[in-house]
Amino acid sequence: FITTELNTLKLLMKKNEPHETKDLKVSQVQGFLLYLELERSLSANTINSYAFDLEKFRVFIEELDINGFEDVHDAHIEKFLAQLKKEYKASSTARLLSSLRQFYEYLIDTKSFNIKLNPLEFFDSPKLTRKLPDVLTIEEIEKILSLPDVNSPLGLRDKTILEIMYACGLRVSEVLTIKTSNVLYEDEVIRVIGKGSKERIVPIAASTLEWIKLYITNSRSTLAKPNSEDFLFLNWRGKALSRMAIWDIISKYSKMANIAKKIHPHIFRHSFATHLLEGGADLRSIQEMLGHADISTTQIYTHVDITYLKQVHKEFHPRG
Repeated sequence: FITTELNTLKLLMKKNEPHETKDLKVSQVQGFLLYLELERSLSANTINSYAFDLEKFRVFIEELDINGFEDVHDAHIEKFLAQLKKEYKASSTARLLSSLRQFYEYLIDTKSFNIKLNPLEFFDSPKLTRKLPDVLTIEEIEKILSLPDVNSPLGLRDKTILEIMYACGLRVSEVLTIKTSNVLYEDEVIRVIGKGSKERIVPIAASTLEWIKLYITNSRSTLAKPNSEDFLFLNWRGKALSRMAIWDIISKYSKMANIAKKIHPHIFRHSFATHLLEGGADLRSIQEMLGHADISTTQIYTHVDITYLKQVHKEFHPRG
């Protein structure tokens, strides 16, 4: 992946610039991307985002005739921010600035050009308004889960996928990479490979385990081919499912359920966390189950819970 990304960057960099400068910048970016992959174990999609952000900045400093990353100063950053404000929304700008901060920290740590000060250090990212995630009610979840035809191999597979997404609050990428060996039936847990290839253990309901057993016996055994890998969920060709396949499954049963909400795969994860919080689970435990590195990410669900409490108060209290 890194080689492909660098080749893309090199093609983008073929402009009227000194050959030595080009090679030096590519070398710096290459080192950073390799660091992200090998040292921080970030996913290909995340590394691709970093590469895109750095290319955006590289083009900007070239237009200002700045020789290299080490020659960037406050005035340049201010001008860059002004440009971003015109082109991007706040969330995209915040991500790009975060990428640049980390790139410069890498240059400082590796003593590239003897850079001692991160030019992004005194620039704040734009304040973001945190949109409350959409969630489904328990009744809506149950309605969707009841729709797959469990008498057909694909219907039973779909039912099991929906069950496990809600029971464990998994990301789509995590569902796709579950292997049959990751399900520990006696312990009633599942081993999940999350962001950054970090492994975590998530409890799984006994009822969901029964659906997994039924799927493996009656459905996966039908879908699997001699060359199939050990992934739990397979398509009709015996291959691992794609992200688009999960989207199609969610879309299919959501339409059948006639629920007047914009439903996407992540809504099962949001609903999982919200229902746990409403049931009395503590935030730290929810953080562990979701695999959030920072509890501030999990705290968004406290706002969802407050919204739910307000709704209950308004509906049932005499002064509501």
